[in-house]
Amino acid sequence: MITIKTSHGDISVELFEEKAPVSCENFRQYVADGHFNGTIFHRVIPNFMIQGGGMDADMNSKPTRDPIKNEADNGEGNARGTLAMARTNVVDSATSQFFINLRDNDFLNHGGRDFGYAVFGRVTDGMDVVDAIAAVATGNSGGHQDVPLEPVTIVEVTAG
Repeated sequence: MITIKTSHGDISVELFEEKAPVSCENFRQYVADGHFNGTIFHRVIPNFMIQGGGMDADMNSKPTRDPIKNEADNGEGNARGTLAMARTNVVDSATSQFFINLRDNDFLNHGGRDFGYAVFGRVTDGMDVVDAIAAVATGNSGGHQDVPLEPVTIVEVTAG
């Protein structure tokens, strides 16, 4: 079990180790390294998703390890409460950033419009916290859109 301690409360997460071994190992390594501590949810779009894991409160990107293989073809869908790896337009470009789906986002699944976004876990407790984060006021910051006006901090992520 993973616990994401945020400035809005705790989110408990179960990882899909068998369905997404590469993504889970990658996520666990970032947890072990303390990478997520002090990062923010830098992209919040109501009725879509909240994204974090890669930027500090000043919107600076943290250094990451090499990108991983995209496991979007693992049969898991981007349903409400699932965690998926964020990436660029390059299929195998995910590093540390992840997002939590606020609704069923079938268009992000494998084979829809492109290869898709790899689902690697789900929220088991704390969707009320996720929904509270989704409700914060957002604006533009550092050339980015949908940024919370007051930082939503990931205080610490622990594996138990």
